[in-house]
This record gives sequence, structure tokens and C-alpha cells, in this order.
Amino acid sequence: MLRITLSPDSPTPLTDQIVAALCARVDDRVLRPGMRLPPIRQFSADHGVSRFTVVEAYDRLVALGYVQSRRGSGFYVAGRPAPARTGETDTGVERAIDAAWLMREMASGGPERLLAGTGNMPVAWLDEAGVRRALRSLARRPDVRPASYGTAQGYAPLRAQLQVQLAGHGIRATPEQIVLTYGAHQALDILCKYFLKPGDCVLVDDPGYWNLFGNLRLYGVALLGVPRTPEGPDTAALEALLAHHKPRLFFTQSVFHNPTSGCLSPACAFRVLQLAARHDFMIVEDDIVGDIAGPAATRLASLDQLERVIFVGSFSKTLSGNLRVGFLACRPDLARLLTDVKIVSMMSSAEFSEQLVHQMLTDGHYRKLLERLRDRIADATGRSLRQLERLGLHPDPEPAGGTFLWVPLPGVEDTAELARVALQDDILLAPGSVFRPQNQPSPYLRVHVAHGDDPRLLRFLARALDDAHKKRASPEGRPGEALTNAADRLSGIP
Repeated sequence: MLRITLSPDSPTPLTDQIVAALCARVDDRVLRPGMRLPPIRQFSADHGVSRFTVVEAYDRLVALGYVQSRRGSGFYVAGRPAPARTGETDTGVERAIDAAWLMREMASGGPERLLAGTGNMPVAWLDEAGVRRALRSLARRPDVRPASYGTAQGYAPLRAQLQVQLAGHGIRATPEQIVLTYGAHQALDILCKYFLKPGDCVLVDDPGYWNLFGNLRLYGVALLGVPRTPEGPDTAALEALLAHHKPRLFFTQSVFHNPTSGCLSPACAFRVLQLAARHDFMIVEDDIVGDIAGPAATRLASLDQLERVIFVGSFSKTLSGNLRVGFLACRPDLARLLTDVKIVSMMSSAEFSEQLVHQMLTDGHYRKLLERLRDRIADATGRSLRQLERLGLHPDPEPAGGTFLWVPLPGVEDTAELARVALQDDILLAPGSVFRPQNQPSPYLRVHVAHGDDPRLLRFLARALDDAHKKRASPEGRPGEALTNAADRLSGIP
């Protein structure tokens, strides 16, 4: 069933909302040429709008060339030429870069900026002193070659150590099955280069990893969002998508999902692998913070043993973002092919950084750091939950131990505008629309647990909730029933 988000309270007419949403799905190849749109009566019932509104929207889509009307049969998606890539504007690139505004804002601003929506650990939670000690120790080793290129597949001792690390997660992989990369971003980019071409479609979590979405758009592929539940991907929705599409890949996160912090259940994992085998697509399992969860978490790669799953990991979140060391693990034949892609695109990765990571993994530093991170995340989560609950805010789902809180704001239909307003107060928020495949409006915010109890954030959210409350009040000015004055709940916060 085709579902789009409509807002009756928006200043944009419902007809315009329908036209814009369907145009975006055609441009992103979610709706492909020849696919039949829902009948007018069905669309009207599914979305709670009048049939006259649907008729007007469909007629405008026909006029715009997005839809064809077939007498007695209905409305069908029209074949459209691929957008030109040589003109003054390039919609795909613009949209991809547009999705990266959060990264730009995280990297800009002064030390006074509150990075409430950041995806990174606070520097104080990591161990800069330990990294410096490891650097000094590494510089004294005679086998280190700081002026030389590394090997194509990556530093062999680190790949051997990763074999041990993966075995601890129940994943069997030899060093030959592991390719080291410049962080997880390069690993994902290598997979895009090898598997995808313009016009392909891929499955992604909805909500999911926003930076990946921007990168996929640069490759000209269509993003099919699989709704995320507390158990993992919605397998019923996944099966419905597979009835109409032939995806090449499914990009997903099983452990401490970004942005919900949810974890995959065994039953959901089993069903996802069943569907992957039946419909012949590969799964890219992004596990960049999974080390914090430990071996008890359910991973697709441990159930599948890298037959249909490509496992991606990184040390950028837990050791240092500056080191940019990541990896992918997969079947041996695929590892050789992906190494060739790495050679022609980046030649080699940074062996000096790989040697530094290897030293920190083998000298006991990493294990102790993970223990401290788990304690800090648990403490910060507890504090943040208590303060947010005082405002009447409750993460959905309840966090399972990750670094993010996925928080809906009552009375707020789209937090994107709220994020723009927050920047005026030097507060960086991560609006829910950024984490959706087509940037659909969302009432959610992603909040890092390290900042969920910050007084500046709490005061800003209290004002935002009060503003939303006033907008929902009756014309006579009587207050609505759903929300009391949020500012009253902030007594005692400096």
C-alpha cells in the first residue's frame, strides 16, 4: 500500500502535498514506470482526504508528465527521461548535499555550540591520553613505516586481530575475508561502487543513517524505506516492498540502530535472512558501535556467517574519529573483488593508523575503554531520561543501551523548522526528517544521551512545547488538553 505523510494543519494545500510527495517518489524511482497508482476511492480512504482532492492531485500529475491516465483502467506512473547531469543544476547532487547539512553544522560553530544532535561521543568520554601514549610507543617501533603506502587489503596483523574480535561476536572470518578501509564511510562507498548503478533500488532503514542516504543519492539509486520497529525492520512491510521491487542491497543496522538505539531480535533477524534468500539480495550490516553492546547482541552476520551478509565495522566512534579506520568482512571471493575496487579508487588505506589501532586493541586499552563507555552511556541515559520526562517527553522506542534517544515532540509535526530556530540559539538539533529516505516530515528529534540533560536544551524544548501548545489551543484561547505548560516542569534546572 502506498503511504505518504499528509498534514491537514499545514499551510501547504493537501493537493500540493500529494503532488509533491508522489513526484518525489517517482524521481527517486520508488514509483517506477508502469506502476499503477491506488484508485481514487482507495487513496481517499487510506489518507483521510476527499476524493475531489485526489482527483485534482492526479490530474496535476498527469499535466506534469509524471502520470498517465488510462481510460477505464486508472492512473499509471509515466516513463520519464533521466535528468540531465550537465546543466546548471543537478537535483540529485543538490538533494544529496542538502542531506549533509547536519555534518556541516557539527563541524562548524565555536566551542559554545551545544551539539545535542551529534552522532559522536564527547571527546571527554574517549581517551586522548591513551591515544598519545600509543602514538609515542608506535613511533619507537622499527617495523613502522610512516612514509610508505600500506598494502591494498590493509595491515595484516590488524586483520588477524579482527578475526579474533569477530569470533567474539559469533562471526567466522579469516583475515583474507577482511578489507580495511578509511572508516565505515569508505567501506559503504566501496560497496556502492561495486554493486550499484543509476536506476537501481536499495532498501534502507526508515528512519535510518542519514549520511548514507545522501551518498546513495549521489549514485542515482532509489531508496526504499523499510519501517523500523523496536524488534528491527518491519518484515511485513519488507515483504510488501519485495513484491514490487528488485533491490540489489539492504543497508541496515542491527545493534544500537541510528537513530533509535534499538536492537534486532532473533525472530526478526531470521525472517530478514529468509526474505533475502528468497528474493536474492545482499545485506550490508553496519555495526560501527556494536562493540559497546558486546557479543550477546543479535547480528545478521553471526546467523548468516557472511554468505549473504556484508559486515561493516569501525573504530571512529569508539577510539578516534581522526584515525578513520574501518573494515568490511564478507565472502572470500567478494573480498578480493572489493579489494580491487579499493585499489582503483583509493589505492590503499592508512597503514600507520591501522598499526595504531592494532596496538590499542592488543595492549588491553580497547577493552578497558569499552567498559568505561558502557558505564558513561548508562549514566548519561538515566539522567537524560529523567530530565526529558519532566517535560513530558518519552523516547520511542525505549533506548536499549545505545547513544541516541529518538524523541517525538507532542504537537510538533515537523522538527526541521525547530532545528533551524535552535541554531539561532547555537543549539544543534537533529530533526527526524534528516533520517528518513525521502526527507519526509517527522515529529522526532535524535538526541545524544550525553546532552539530553543539558539545561540549554531543556529550556529550548520547553519553549518549543509551549509554542506548540498555544498553536493547538482553541480560538477562544482555552488551553488544549494534551499538554500542560512545559516551562512549569523545569523548576530547579539552572
